[in-house]
Amino acid sequence: MKYIFVTGGVVSSLGKGLTAAALGTLLENRGLKVCLQKFDPYLNVDPGTMSPYQHGEVYVLDDGAETDLDLGHYERFTSVQLSRLNNLTSGQVYQTVLDKERRGDYLGKTVQVIPHVTDEIHSRILQLGEHSQADVLITEIGGTTGDIEGLPFLEAIREFALDVGPTNVLFIHVTYVPFIKAAGELKTKPTQQSVAKLREIGIAPHLIVCRCEYPLDKELRQKISMFCNVPFECVIEEKDVDHSIYEVPLMLQRERMDDLICQQLRLDVPQAKMSHWQEIIRKLIAPAHRVRIGVVGKYIGLQDAYKSVYEAIMHGGVANDCGVEIVRVDAEDIEREGAEKVLKGLGGVLIPGGFGERGIEGKIAAAKYARENGMPYLGLCLGMQIATIEFARNMAGLEKAHSAEFEPTTPHPVIAMLDSQLKVTRKGGTMRLGAQPCQLKMGTRAAALYGAFIVKERHRHRYEFNNNYRDRLEKKGLVFSGTTPDEKLVEIIELPDHPFYIASQFHPEFQSKPHQPHPLFKGFIAAAHHRAHKKPL
Repeated sequence: MKYIFVTGGVVSSLGKGLTAAALGTLLENRGLKVCLQKFDPYLNVDPGTMSPYQHGEVYVLDDGAETDLDLGHYERFTSVQLSRLNNLTSGQVYQTVLDKERRGDYLGKTVQVIPHVTDEIHSRILQLGEHSQADVLITEIGGTTGDIEGLPFLEAIREFALDVGPTNVLFIHVTYVPFIKAAGELKTKPTQQSVAKLREIGIAPHLIVCRCEYPLDKELRQKISMFCNVPFECVIEEKDVDHSIYEVPLMLQRERMDDLICQQLRLDVPQAKMSHWQEIIRKLIAPAHRVRIGVVGKYIGLQDAYKSVYEAIMHGGVANDCGVEIVRVDAEDIEREGAEKVLKGLGGVLIPGGFGERGIEGKIAAAKYARENGMPYLGLCLGMQIATIEFARNMAGLEKAHSAEFEPTTPHPVIAMLDSQLKVTRKGGTMRLGAQPCQLKMGTRAAALYGAFIVKERHRHRYEFNNNYRDRLEKKGLVFSGTTPDEKLVEIIELPDHPFYIASQFHPEFQSKPHQPHPLFKGFIAAAHHRAHKKPL
C-alpha cells in the first residue's frame, strides 16, 4: 500500500480537503483503488456538537458517524464510501489512550504523547488500510503546520514514513502564496517559513501545492524550489478556480501532479481519462439553461454551513444541463419583509436542515408561499418539519400547530421527539444517525424520481412527524410517500397537485455526486427550470 499525507501551512481554509479529493479523483481514474481519511487536531470527539459558525456543516456517513465536511468532498469526488474509520480527532485519540490506561493496558508505564498517542494514530492508519484494501491511502492533516494541537499528528506521520519506507510514502504541503496589492506581486516568504517549520519537525515535503490568486511565473517557482528544497517541477500551481471546485482535478492534471506522484511511488498505471469530468465542467460553465434557487436558512452568511446542500443543487443543475444561481435567503428577512417580496422571481425554494428556533416563522412563511404559488419546494430534515407545520396550520385547521422542539406547550405537536430520544441526556452522537431504509409508496412522485420502492438515506435528527396527526393531514391532501419499512416513521411527504412539493426527513444531499446527482435534487431543479420558463413538466 502507498501512503500520501497532505499537510497545510500559512493559514487555515486553504483547501487541503479539496486538493486531497481532487488527487483521489485523478488516481482513481488511473485505475487505482483509493481511500481517504481526515485527521482533525481539535479535542472534540467529533464535530456533532459544534456550531456551524465554528466548523461548517456536519457531514454524516452511512454508519452514523458525524464527521468533518471534507469527508463530503472525498465522497463527492471519488467512488469511496467512508465510515467512522475515515475521520480521527485528537478527542478520539486521547479518549482511547485514557481508556486503555484505566484498564491497565500499558502495564504500569508512564503514558506519554510519544509513543502512546502517536502509536494510536499509527494504528488508525493501519486499521483503515487493512479495512479498505486500497492501493493508495490519502490522509489529510487538519489545521496549520505549527499549531500546537497538531504536533502529535505530524510526529506520528514522520515516524510512520520511516516504518513503511521512502518509496511507499509521499508528503504534499499545501501552502499560500499571497498577492500584496501595494507591491503588485506574489510573495513566497510565507511558503518558505511554513516549509521550514515542517522540516524542523522532521518532514520534508515531496510536492508543494501553492494556492494563489494569480499564476506563478518561472522565477517564483524557482525561488520556492530552491528555498524549500524540492525539484522545480514539484512546485504545483493551484490557482483560484473561475467557476467550480470541480475544475481542481483538471487543473492539477495540467500541472502533472498525478504523474509526479506515480513516479515517486513507483506506480505503473495509465494516464487518467477525464472526459466525463470535462463534460461536467462544460455543463457548469456553459449550461443550456439557467434558473435561480432560493435557499432559506439561518446560517446563510457562512458558505460552509450548507456545503453539501449547495453542491447537491449544482449536481441537480448538471443533470438538467442547467446553470443554477443560488440565492441565499435569511429566514429572518422573510419575517421582516414578507415572503412575496423576498422570494418572488425565484424558480424554486429549498429549506435545509438546522436546529434552533431563530427564523422558524420565516421558513414557515416560505413554505406557505411556495405551496400557494406553485413554486417548486424541496425540504430537507427541518425543511420537512416546516412544511408539515405550515400544512397543519393552514390546510388542516390546526392554527397553533408547531414542533415540540420550538414550542413545548403547543396544543398540536405535529412534530414530536422520537420515542428513542426521550431518555437521552448526552448530546454527542445520540441522534438518529446514518443510513436507514425508506419504503416508497407506489404511484407517488418520490417513487417515480427514485425509480425504486426501497432506498437508503442518511439521517441526523431527534424529532419526527407525530403519527397522531397522520389521518387528519392525509384527509386534507398531504401524501406520506415514504416511510420506514414498518411504517412507524414518516420519511417523505409530498403534495400531488403541486408542480413539485416534496420534503424528506433525511438528508439526500449527503449522497449526491456531480456525476451521480441525487434524484430529489435532479427532479427539483427540473421542476424549477420548467416553472421559470413556463414549460410543462
